[in-house]
Amino acid sequence: MTAENGQTLRWALAAWGLLLLFNAIASPGFFMLGARDGRLNGVFIDILNHGSRIGIVALGMTLVIATGGVDLAVGSTAAISGAVIAVLSSHSGWPWWSALGAGLLAGAACGAVSAGLVALAGLQPIVATLVVMVAGRGVAQIISGGGGVPVTDPALVALGNGVWLGLPGAAWLLGLTAGAFALASRRTALGLFAGAVGASPGAARLAGVPGRTVLVMVYGLCGLSAALAGAVEMSYIRAGDPSTAGLGLELDAILAAVIGGTSLRGGGFSLLGAIAGAMFLQTLSATLSAQNVSSDVAPAPKALVVLAVCAIQSPRLRARLRQRGRP
Repeated sequence: MTAENGQTLRWALAAWGLLLLFNAIASPGFFMLGARDGRLNGVFIDILNHGSRIGIVALGMTLVIATGGVDLAVGSTAAISGAVIAVLSSHSGWPWWSALGAGLLAGAACGAVSAGLVALAGLQPIVATLVVMVAGRGVAQIISGGGGVPVTDPALVALGNGVWLGLPGAAWLLGLTAGAFALASRRTALGLFAGAVGASPGAARLAGVPGRTVLVMVYGLCGLSAALAGAVEMSYIRAGDPSTAGLGLELDAILAAVIGGTSLRGGGFSLLGAIAGAMFLQTLSATLSAQNVSSDVAPAPKALVVLAVCAIQSPRLRARLRQRGRP
């Protein structure tokens, strides 16, 4: 994480803190917690639960954005993963662990296809992943037979609905995923190479960085994280639904990464910032719901708040404001 990324992360955390403070004043019951059957419940627990799904995808998206790319196919990848797991578990009788593994491998394969179109075919990332996004939604429909596939395996149902030490299972999955991504990006050369490719592909190539291999790895990891999020969403609704699974997930993941301090220009990135951005977005959605804002109208104020947060994070804007404040 660069100094600029760290400063942007502080702004993201500050924005999240202000949003929580607003809720503490405007919605006194926002932070109320209860316990039932060993499970904590409340609005903040719901934010942690559903924000974790966005955070899992945002971790993979962050590495892709660090290379100067973007993955618009994560929503379709989540739908494919959920469909594969549901069909193999319910129709083919596979054990839960093998069905889950197949779903995760399907997600990694989707990421590898995107990487191939970018690294080998030379397509722009937005075009390549848009192709995979459109095709992937159709593939999910074919796998599931055109409709939702119910999931009844207790282990798969517990994936997103279970609790451990009172906290949602999705939150623990987010923590494990974040730890794995941190090890991959900080304890190996992957993070350095991804930032180098994004900052200057030409210089990275001259320095001996295997750019194509890096792209395959980061897009594969992004597909893997999207597949895990798809498995969690499948567990939430207890079915693999190719029509609605992952809808809008790509936009939330991109916004979470950008709010957390990862520049769309590529280069430096912040995994912790991606998680903070995901929680900010989910908190914002919960805030609008608590203020009785209609779901049809909610995207407008949500977009304005996100735009304001991103504008505040801009070093150029802050520099201009400081200049105007000087006598």
